[in-house]
Amino acid sequence: MRGRPALEEVRYHSFMADWQATDVALSMDLESPEAVLYFLWDGPITNRELRARLTSAFHTERTCLLAKILREARDPDAWQDTTPQEVDQRCRELVIHLGRRLPFWEFLLAEWRRQGQLASEPPQ
Repeated sequence: MRGRPALEEVRYHSFMADWQATDVALSMDLESPEAVLYFLWDGPITNRELRARLTSAFHTERTCLLAKILREARDPDAWQDTTPQEVDQRCRELVIHLGRRLPFWEFLLAEWRRQGQLASEPPQ
């Protein structure tokens, strides 16, 4: 007989049940407030909700959302909701959430610093 499922199992199954229950059409339309953006595939929220959360969320949630955008969106699309200066200022917080995209963002920020488009030293 099996005991209570592990917390990870509950989260996984709940997530899967929610995902399967919602038939969401992902969009590349960055302007439409009702679009569910393609880079939010794993927790579909509308563009309107994303922008509201980015403005009103606690610091940690904003950091996670920004990291998700930087990790999952095409790089030109990332600038809809942030700036290179903000990413540079928050890079120490974002780094642990960027996964395989970390080398790309490190390279890009270093190049912008080299070209004088960002402060010459990364923030401490």
